[in-house]
Amino acid sequence: MTTLDRPPRTNTRIPFPTVDEIARHCHQSAEPETVHIEVHLPGPVNAERLRTAFTEALHHHPRILMREAPGPWYRRRYEWELTNSPDLEVVTFPPPTKDALKQARTRSLTHTPPLTASPPIRLEAIELPHGTALILTVNHTALDGPACLRILATAAERYGGKENTPTAPPTRPPDTPEPPTDTPSVWTPPARVAPGTPTPTPTPTPGGNGLLLTELPVPHRPKGSPYTVNDQLMVTTALMIAHWNREHGAHPRPMRITMPVDDRPRGTDMPIGNGTRLVEVTFAPSELTTTPDHPMAELLHRTATRTRALKALPRPQLGHGATLLTAPVVPVAWRATLTRGLRRAAAPWTSTTLLSNIGRIPYTLDFGAPAGRAHAVWFSAPARMPRGLTVTTASTAGKLHVALRWSRTLLGPGDGAHLRDLFEHYLHTTEEHPA
Repeated sequence: MTTLDRPPRTNTRIPFPTVDEIARHCHQSAEPETVHIEVHLPGPVNAERLRTAFTEALHHHPRILMREAPGPWYRRRYEWELTNSPDLEVVTFPPPTKDALKQARTRSLTHTPPLTASPPIRLEAIELPHGTALILTVNHTALDGPACLRILATAAERYGGKENTPTAPPTRPPDTPEPPTDTPSVWTPPARVAPGTPTPTPTPTPGGNGLLLTELPVPHRPKGSPYTVNDQLMVTTALMIAHWNREHGAHPRPMRITMPVDDRPRGTDMPIGNGTRLVEVTFAPSELTTTPDHPMAELLHRTATRTRALKALPRPQLGHGATLLTAPVVPVAWRATLTRGLRRAAAPWTSTTLLSNIGRIPYTLDFGAPAGRAHAVWFSAPARMPRGLTVTTASTAGKLHVALRWSRTLLGPGDGAHLRDLFEHYLHTTEEHPA
């Protein structure tokens, strides 16, 4: 058992890992860094049973019971302080009004759970005409989506009494040990998502994120294909943005898409925190026009080679530069100023977008009768500028659940709907192959 996994004791402190510290430095209230998780159940839940089950789940994964510890300005590290119990009521039940679900989604994008109270998450149970929606909001400085899904799976097990043993991951093609030679250069500033039509607001800048959720069939993939559904989603995202940018007159540039990679186990011993590492998949402009001379199958195969190679390369979560930035050699307040300045300077080299594919949900998320088993699970990742757009996908009950999330300074609801249509169109084209 590692230090991070031991049961908490009063006043036990853990230095912020690299990912947490960088996120803490770059916090902006105008564009909150929240992870939104939405789970739909077919039946109603009992309020007290859900509160009890979720509290038990928090204690079963004690690393989530934490808050940012206070400290002097000259301290060299931020620290998490582990607590023996929640500081506040985590589970709430808003009144079942007509707009309750919409309002809960808005809160999930605009109101970040504070780091000063343990734990930095909240769960809202929304009564629907047919069932219940669970909205889990996560402060991304502290935790990521897969870790909080593990917490929710434990809560479902405690609530419904049914085991939530994760299913085995699907078989993948063997990883390529070296990157392919035809990968486009990463030293050229990548394409940006072209501005759309943000919704006018009384304030100088709209701020915050917009969100659109949709459900699609999981794309067909011929048996034995060298590429995965994740590769199909990567190609779909690249073609969607290339099409959008052509429509808006943007000059063609290389496309670079950030892809989180999560190697953690999914059992009850899963490390809780920010556990993914980020890799970037690059596409040349010429690759994003499929013709008889450049068929879709070829693009899928090249993408699969690149993603397997990137996953196989050992690399710190945010790269070696972030590791140097968080070395505790000077006061953390000085490093924060430097980090924010470097982030602004590096904005032109920030990737075009982020595609986070959670994959097939490994847990049944069965809450027992009458709440039932989850039939839809959505995630959405923060979409602050300069990216301004993220795509997050997960599959549940044979369906692909897609979340498009955008910065309101870049896009509006109509733009989100058009991007959804483009995504659906290009996802379908990844299924088409010549005879």
